[in-house]
Amino acid sequence: MGGLAHFFEDEGIPTTQISLIRIHTEKIQPPRALWVPFELGRPLGVPDDPDFQKKVLLAALSLLEKDQGPVLEDFPEDAPQSDTPVTQLSCPVSFPGQEVELPEPRKKCEALKQEILSLTPWYDLAVEKRGRTTVGVSGVAWELIPDFLSAFLTEEAPENPNPSMALPQVLNLAVDDIKAFYTEAITAQPGQNSPSSQVLSDWFWNETLAGKMIFEIRDVCKKAKDPFLRVVGNVMLIPADQVNKRKS
Repeated sequence: MGGLAHFFEDEGIPTTQISLIRIHTEKIQPPRALWVPFELGRPLGVPDDPDFQKKVLLAALSLLEKDQGPVLEDFPEDAPQSDTPVTQLSCPVSFPGQEVELPEPRKKCEALKQEILSLTPWYDLAVEKRGRTTVGVSGVAWELIPDFLSAFLTEEAPENPNPSMALPQVLNLAVDDIKAFYTEAITAQPGQNSPSSQVLSDWFWNETLAGKMIFEIRDVCKKAKDPFLRVVGNVMLIPADQVNKRKS
């Protein structure tokens, strides 16, 4: 990004950018940059807050008024978000806690389908409201994902539902689809007040059946014969901070 900015400046085209990691921007020294104190992946702050996002964009664009650089300015506000736990405020969904032992794999699959079914109205509302979704990166039909994930609890190498990619990659992306579905669904419920990504992560991994199942799949993958599956299990399926919380 910094290199492109310098190129366009040399061509007489003024540039500005938003920076999430200040120390990198200090080293690159782009012509103009606005550092924002937000979470990685959220350069404009929390989702679905157009007024605040507009304020960030205008602050970045205002740097174009600076004739000389490098210019690095700090955005003066934190993104509005809530660190309160995710709650089910209406049509509550009851999820098993960590202390509950799950039944055999087939029943686990059916329980996962029921959990997904309970969240589907909220997911549909989220898609209607936002006009987009990030579910679908695995290329696996949504209705096949619960069976696909559950198969890892009984088979070392289940049938690949998307032969255009390697099985470990499909698994990793299917987990991304599940996480996206749950996150989009829960944040569509009233009263969530833009929970932080950490709050959402804690909720998904600690309070949902899907999160608990993925931890079990991780244990299976770590022992797999396929070295790529072992890598996926060890470092890709679950964030390191959530793994460390389980160990502590």
